[in-house]
Amino acid sequence: MSILKLENISYHYDRSKVMVLDKLNMDFDEGKIYTIVGKSGAGKTTLLSVLSSLAAPTDGKIFLNDKDITKIDRYKFRSKYVGVIFQSFNLLTHLTALENVILSMDISGKKFDRPKKEIALELLRKVGLDEEEAKRRVLKLSGGQQQRVAIARALSYDPDIILADEPTGNLDGETQDEIIGIFRMLAEEGKCVIIVTHSPDVAKASDITYELKKPDKAS
Repeated sequence: MSILKLENISYHYDRSKVMVLDKLNMDFDEGKIYTIVGKSGAGKTTLLSVLSSLAAPTDGKIFLNDKDITKIDRYKFRSKYVGVIFQSFNLLTHLTALENVILSMDISGKKFDRPKKEIALELLRKVGLDEEEAKRRVLKLSGGQQQRVAIARALSYDPDIILADEPTGNLDGETQDEIIGIFRMLAEEGKCVIIVTHSPDVAKASDITYELKKPDKAS
């Protein structure tokens, strides 16, 4: 059974009749890495916004474990089921790596069975940062380290689905491979990982690739 399913999803902006997404049907399973590829303007970032419930589709339905997500509180959906990793990291740079992860845990409203600091340090170690690096301010970390913090933050409330927007776009080849390795580890642990990417290497490392094409008809 798909953890996330799209049925005839379409999207256009309020002031435009031009379709950005047109009748998309996709299935996403746990334990797999998916990549979303396509040329600029094909709607990749828009699709990520729709998948994360930051934007509502114009038409069609999205199901989480066979339940229409419109029946789920949008805040609960984003703070419980989905973790988002942004291309620009979107970290609070005046805070430490550890503080960024703990803040995400606080915002989620989830109850934890252990101290948040302990869990946050464990997550940061999981993505390759030691305790000394965890206590550094984000501005003192490299791009690759900041991406690891962003991944740990997305994992902080243990979501089933990880959405990533160009997570290796600003990284060198070696660091990209390390980040891909982290995503593979997460999929092997049962997460559904969905990545928007321009990178052929990231797409090649995924289990399934969906290619978006720019709709050529207006609604």
